[in-house]
Amino acid sequence: MKPITDRQIDFMGRRKLAFIVSAAALLISIIAIFFLQLNLGLDFTGGTLIEVRYADAPSLDAIRQLLEEQGFRDVAVQTFGASTEVLIRLQQAFDPDVGDQVVSLLRDSGTDVDLVRAEFVGAQVGDQLRDQSGMGMLVALGVVMLYVAFRFQYKFAVGALMALLHDVTIVIGLFALFNIEFDLTVLAAILAVIGYSLNDTIVVYDRIREAIRTSQIDDMPAIFNEAINATLSRTLATSGTTLLVLLALLLLGGDMIENFALALLIGVVIGTFSSIYISGALLLPLRLKREDLITARKEDEEEEELP
Repeated sequence: MKPITDRQIDFMGRRKLAFIVSAAALLISIIAIFFLQLNLGLDFTGGTLIEVRYADAPSLDAIRQLLEEQGFRDVAVQTFGASTEVLIRLQQAFDPDVGDQVVSLLRDSGTDVDLVRAEFVGAQVGDQLRDQSGMGMLVALGVVMLYVAFRFQYKFAVGALMALLHDVTIVIGLFALFNIEFDLTVLAAILAVIGYSLNDTIVVYDRIREAIRTSQIDDMPAIFNEAINATLSRTLATSGTTLLVLLALLLLGGDMIENFALALLIGVVIGTFSSIYISGALLLPLRLKREDLITARKEDEEEEELP
């Protein structure tokens, strides 16, 4: 193992500051989730979905303002594919004539518009989606913990799980704090964040494990610094290229995937921070020791030597 040089960043020396920042972000996120609550989309709450087609690209703000002035509540308007295809979401009970009513109002404003479809999303379906998605997230985190415990050691599993919970909680908390609509696309983005963050964490943990086994010193913060610095260029390159793609999706992808791209963008930033500062630093209060890994390796070698 190479000696630690002055050019290396002392990540472990700044871990207390990183923990303070993370604790503050987690506290704000938890308060936002429980008191401000999520702005659940039509996928979860139920309501009416209306798709209309314009001859020319319309102003979404003008459509929203017109419908709200006519007494429609919780109106969400976004483009759907082409700029002339508009999706209108109304969180209200379904009326078979609501599609024609909306189109009539839009035509009265002097625009050429046609009704494509009007559908109702039931609240019961939304409840099932919410329950099943929450269970799916818990199952994903449980499987991740089992995998890391089997692949590395149970202390690594605890650190990885805490880092993943840290990332997911902050992403969800920011959506609650800024009242951004939370729908199925955002949920899919959060599941993708779990996979992305876990991948970065495993890369760091793998280097930490090898560094502990090959190092001649017992200074865990120094060993962790060496491992994190060794993977830093790879982590930043991966995160940087991913962020460029997500920025393109956010700015050019349209309203349909805007929240999806935003959730992933936030998740990648938070996940990169936790992979560098949080996941490794958590192994120190968990009291990871050389014996935790060396003993396991010796036992494996002894089993292989047995006839």
